[in-house]
Amino acid sequence: QVQLVESGGGLVQAGGSLRLSCAASGRTFRRYSMGWFRQAPGKEREFVATIDWSGGSTYYADSVKGRFTISRDNAKNIVHLQMNSLKPEDTGVYYCAADSSYYSTGLIPGEYDYWGQGTQVSVSS
Repeated sequence: QVQLVESGGGLVQAGGSLRLSCAASGRTFRRYSMGWFRQAPGKEREFVATIDWSGGSTYYADSVKGRFTISRDNAKNIVHLQMNSLKPEDTGVYYCAADSSYYSTGLIPGEYDYWGQGTQVSVSS
């Protein structure tokens, strides 16, 4: 069992930055690939970024590539999402998730086993 708690959301002007954190419980954290998703009002949850268990492989949605960076610290059981050059369309609730399978694409919400409660990110124009 893994429990995930996100933090770091808030209100920021366009062009600004935020750093989201996802703290995980449990000693098996390093076995999980981790992902960040977001959901805007009235829209489906969408993939943002994923990182493998070692931190050596990452993948981003085209919409955030070059602006967002996902990282993890397995010693501290934490995953970060550094978000720079934020745009109003980045607004939404951001969720972190943990995936135990080695065979997942990492892109689909249904592949993930555990989810956090989400943190709100609002970007004003």
